Amino acid sequence: MSSHTADTALTFLGKLILEGEIHCQTGLHIGAGKGSLEIGGADNPVVKDAFGIPYIPGSSLRGRLRALLEQTMGLAIPSELVYLSKRKGQEVRIHQSDRADDEICVLFGRNPGRADKVTGEALEGATATPARLTVYDAPLVVDSITPQMRENLDDELTEVKSENAVDRITSQANPRTLERVPAGARFKFRMVMDMLCEEDKPLVARVAEGLRLLEDDALGGGGSRGNGRVAFGGLNLLWRGKDYYAKGAAEASLLAGADLAAFQQLASAEDFSAKLA
Repeated sequence: MSSHTADTALTFLGKLILEGEIHCQTGLHIGAGKGSLEIGGADNPVVKDAFGIPYIPGSSLRGRLRALLEQTMGLAIPSELVYLSKRKGQEVRIHQSDRADDEICVLFGRNPGRADKVTGEALEGATATPARLTVYDAPLVVDSITPQMRENLDDELTEVKSENAVDRITSQANPRTLERVPAGARFKFRMVMDMLCEEDKPLVARVAEGLRLLEDDALGGGGSRGNGRVAFGGLNLLWRGKDYYAKGAAEASLLAGADLAAFQQLASAEDFSAKLA
C-alpha cells in the first residue's frame, strides 16, 4: 500500500505525461455494442469514431489496467469488492475501500457515498478521492494498415473472424462473426498522471506494472480465444512541473523512444521521485 494517510495534504506538483504506441500482436476486438449492427455486417463490430475509423477507448484501456492491478494485488476477492451494478445477470463488481493508503483508489479515484460490498457490511465512504490517472482514447495510426494488408481485409481497416460454437450432443455448429482490427495495426496512446502530493510519485511504478501485465494478458474481448494481444513501444515520458503551467518553464524529458522495460526501470529507481521536481 501507499504512504498516503487521512492527513495527506493535496496540492499540485505537476503532471507526468506518457505517450507511445500500442502494437497489435493479434487481432483486436473492442465491441461497439449491439446497437451498431449493420445488415450484412459482422455480428460483433468494433467501436469506431465518427469517421468510421477504429480506436481504443480510454475507458477500455484504463479499466483493463485497473482490473489487472486489482488481481495482482490480491484485491479481486469478495471481501474487497463492491457492486457497481446488481442487475441480475449483469452484475459489475470492482474493488473499493475507505483506506487512505489504498493505491487502487488513489490512482483511479473514489466516490463518496454508500456502496454494497459483495460480502460484509456496506461501505460508507465519507470523502472523495480525485483520480490521479487519466487515459485518453487511442486513435488508430491509419498508415499502419498497409496496402498489402488491405488487399486481404474484409473491410478497408478491419477483418472479420469467423468462429463456431459446437453443440457437444448434436455436433451442430452455431457460427458467429467477429470484427477485429488486424494484427500489425498500431494505435497512439496518451496517459496523464496528476501529482498532487509527494506520496503520489511511487504510484508511477504501479502504472508501469499494469502495462507489463497487459502485455502478457489481453485487451478487449475474446482474449482467451487469441484476440487482444498487444505490446507497448516508442514511449516518451515528460514531466511538466507546476511552473510549466504558471510561468512557462521548460518541460523535462525523462524518456524518448523507449520500451516498456526502460519505463519500469525508471519508475522503480530510488531517485525517480527527485526527477519530478
